[in-house]
Amino acid sequence: MIHTTDRVLVSDLREYVGRTVSVSGWVHTLRLLSKVQFVVVRDHTGMVQVTHQRGGAGDEIEAALQQLTAESAVRISGRVADNSIVKLHGLEVIPETVEVLNRAETPLPIDEYTGLEHRLDWRFLDVRRRPAAQLLFAVQTTLEQGMREYAYGQGCTEMHTPKLMGTASESGAEVFELGYFGRSAYLAQSPQFFKQMAVSAGIDKVFEIGPVFRAEPSFTSRHATEFTGVDVELAWIDGVEDVMAFEERMLAHAVAKVVDAHGEAIRDVCGVEVTVPATPFPRITMTAAQEILRAKGWDPQGVKEDLDPEGERGIGAHIKEHTGHDWVFITHYPTSIRPFYHMRPADNPRVTLSFDLLWKGLEVTTGAQREHRYDVLVQQAAEKDLRTEPMQDYLNIFRYGCPPHGGLGLGLGRVLMVLLGLDSIREATFLFRGPNRLTP
Repeated sequence: MIHTTDRVLVSDLREYVGRTVSVSGWVHTLRLLSKVQFVVVRDHTGMVQVTHQRGGAGDEIEAALQQLTAESAVRISGRVADNSIVKLHGLEVIPETVEVLNRAETPLPIDEYTGLEHRLDWRFLDVRRRPAAQLLFAVQTTLEQGMREYAYGQGCTEMHTPKLMGTASESGAEVFELGYFGRSAYLAQSPQFFKQMAVSAGIDKVFEIGPVFRAEPSFTSRHATEFTGVDVELAWIDGVEDVMAFEERMLAHAVAKVVDAHGEAIRDVCGVEVTVPATPFPRITMTAAQEILRAKGWDPQGVKEDLDPEGERGIGAHIKEHTGHDWVFITHYPTSIRPFYHMRPADNPRVTLSFDLLWKGLEVTTGAQREHRYDVLVQQAAEKDLRTEPMQDYLNIFRYGCPPHGGLGLGLGRVLMVLLGLDSIREATFLFRGPNRLTP
């Protein structure tokens, strides 16, 4: 008989029928009957039934299986046998040795009925026990790979910018302050200023996937205080349209990779049919979007400058109805609700050359063409009552030949939320961080 002592994954067992293999994983369920013991062992690729006929006194395998508990870590060597009665792929393992690597305490702190917040307290068990959670990280890996692949193909350089800053970035609001050798430092809200610095350093196209920190006391299903941002900055652009074209092609490429690798699993496990979006995505100005929404009864007082979540869902549904598309760029946001460094068109300084990207009514990206002219930037900062002294390092970027440029920031967790049909961003990340959660 051919033996293999190396670990064999459950998904590959069919190739080893009639051979002795070693399977490592967790005890999923136990049925310890009077004559026979059934143990279902689970690894990250699937589940297999281990079947042992009791031998009575002196049967070491019987004794080892008898002391198992759900979620114990085990290594079981045995013969792979065909058995058409077995529901799990018509296969079973007849054990020859049983090694209990770590016996799980009982009872387990969570089960399939446990609510989300308590599951998050035991996230390692939650992820281990649920195929949908396992799938999340496989999909995330493929999605990131697809975005990187596209960015590299476009000549992007991947950068790693600092997350500690000496001054609060952007508006100065919603930043975490921390002690830094007797003075204050701040966690970066965005790599915005640094990626612009990279562009001015002659690195034409910049790409980064990294942590972003927002000190927002928001308790919604789509906010987190620490999340993973996907940031891009492109130099020598002709306009903001170049940035939107880059993003839609990058996302279409990445989603296509996800569909190819995981489309079937997402359908089976999450009940979501992921489709590769056609490019270009629809575009609509903020003014036009608001007119459409107000005609349907949104913001009856006509006072909202920005789209609230209801408005985003409404315009997403409208675009879907009229174009069949799940994605839409909202463009030309008012100057009043955009940062000072967003460029304004010469013929209409009340708006910015900026956009948000919505997917199925959820905002997943903000982007813009940046103002690259020093004097205009200083003037726009003054209009927003911003002091230029703390921003001198940033403003210096624009004094010595900065090219026209623009970029975007995408929230990875939000994209995964929509992709997998999750109800909350708490489930779209490994360990969630929010105003009330710093553990585990």
